[in-house]
Amino acid sequence: MKKYLFALAAMLTATPAMAHINPAEHASFSTGFLHPLSGADHILAMVAVGLWAAQLGGRALWAVPATFVIVMTAGFGASLTGMPLPFIEPAIAASVVVLGLLALMAFKVPTPIGMVVVGFFALFHGFAHGSELGNASATPFLVGFALATALLHAASVLLGPGIARLAGDKAGRLVTRFAGGLTALAGLALIVGG
Repeated sequence: MKKYLFALAAMLTATPAMAHINPAEHASFSTGFLHPLSGADHILAMVAVGLWAAQLGGRALWAVPATFVIVMTAGFGASLTGMPLPFIEPAIAASVVVLGLLALMAFKVPTPIGMVVVGFFALFHGFAHGSELGNASATPFLVGFALATALLHAASVLLGPGIARLAGDKAGRLVTRFAGGLTALAGLALIVGG
């Protein structure tokens, strides 16, 4: 149990040793795949989506994360058209806090409402990715970052139930909520520090 708690704490607090890769210069599948993994705000938001989806259960296990990926892709496309979208960075920072708090509180909503909530924030995440792309080739980058995002969601969706199987259902729920709280605190730290 201790090693799983340590792994969870490390996952939520670790930041990669590299800065964002400049996709305008290096757009490729691998750059797109690494891009969501190179910023704490992206990692934390994706983990929070998965944690909350796991708490919602049922159809939300796949529908909430899938909505995030689909709307994020639409936001990416909207950015490439030159459509303006204000408050991108504040919305991304808020997504970490809000989604973390939803997981902390194990806030239950119907699946369609959960899809709308994550979809709202996904639009800003996708728009930011598209804005950073410049004139580089969009398709391989898009496929890479969408896949990385889906994998982060899948890992965090499996985290809570996995801990519940190892530590017991009640302990698993507490650990998942605790992870949501850590995510929200990390989001606040990003806002204050940024």
